Amino acid sequence: MRSVIEGLQALRGIATITAVTIVAELGTLSRFSNPRQLMCYSGLVSSEYSSGSKIRRGALTKTGNAHLRRVVVEAAWAYRYRPWIGGPLLRRQRNLPQETKDIAWKAQWRLYSRYKRLEARGKNKLQIVAAVGRELLGFIWAIAVGAEAQQKAFAAESCQ
Repeated sequence: MRSVIEGLQALRGIATITAVTIVAELGTLSRFSNPRQLMCYSGLVSSEYSSGSKIRRGALTKTGNAHLRRVVVEAAWAYRYRPWIGGPLLRRQRNLPQETKDIAWKAQWRLYSRYKRLEARGKNKLQIVAAVGRELLGFIWAIAVGAEAQQKAFAAESCQ
């Protein structure tokens, strides 16, 4: 769990308390076969009203883990600002694998761009942050699954 918590802290808006909360609420993230399952589990997906060929999307389902959803949306507010690594984030990333740092940097650019694009379309800030939080879960999943795989490889190596 420690490697997953440290890996998640590479993301902007996620420090120790948030990372521990995410891991405590989710447990092993590799149990989700893809990021979409994690997004559905959190309840950060839109509801759907379908009949025949007509599909209408509605508000967030909010059927998942409310504590996880709150923490992720709080972290998503950090992506309003231009991508930058400095100060506390730089210290948190110091001893992490380059692969994790690359995912975190890609997350900063993608989520900042998404925020600005939705803001330019005139969307409500709360809706924008919910959408960014949903995508943030995808990056959380990628980092956590990578850290869990590294941890399993290390454990298998030490047993031999």
